[in-house]
Amino acid sequence: MEIRDVVLYARVSKANCHQDPELQLQPLRLMCQMKGWRIIHEYVDRGWSGAKESRPRLDELMLDVTKGRRDFQAVLVWKFDRFARSVQHLLKALSTFDENKVAFISHTESVDTSTPMGRLVFTILGAVAEMERSLIQERVKAGVRNADRPGFSRKGNKLGRPVGPAGPNPSTLWRRAQRALAATK
Repeated sequence: MEIRDVVLYARVSKANCHQDPELQLQPLRLMCQMKGWRIIHEYVDRGWSGAKESRPRLDELMLDVTKGRRDFQAVLVWKFDRFARSVQHLLKALSTFDENKVAFISHTESVDTSTPMGRLVFTILGAVAEMERSLIQERVKAGVRNADRPGFSRKGNKLGRPVGPAGPNPSTLWRRAQRALAATK
């Protein structure tokens, strides 16, 4: 497959802090410039966990792939865990890309799914990312159990991320709206 036109995808977990998607996008733009690829669009999710399969810009990207709303041959990401953290989600997206003749290229892992070796490496790295996510979940659950043990006082503090003075963050509001919408169906 000859690649001429590409789209970029970047994601940062926190919207209003030190995380900047430009740190992911700049090397991708440079890679495109060096290879002579034209960037058709940049999809950037700010404030979204990689564990969430549904994110506004990712959903838009997947619709553009399946509906052919933009003509491109590849999706570029800085690191594939910026795209997804579960093997199931990665393989589902890869299948969608493959059905629509779109390659998936991860810059830091040098994975290009337009090649058989790239597909193998992508699947293995996806399994590692899923394991990493599971380890994080186990540590968080252990911390919650530890905080709730008898004789331990949290001094009235609530577990979880604090809600800022402006209220819940945009990803929380979006998730609540999606749940409400799903409940009406």
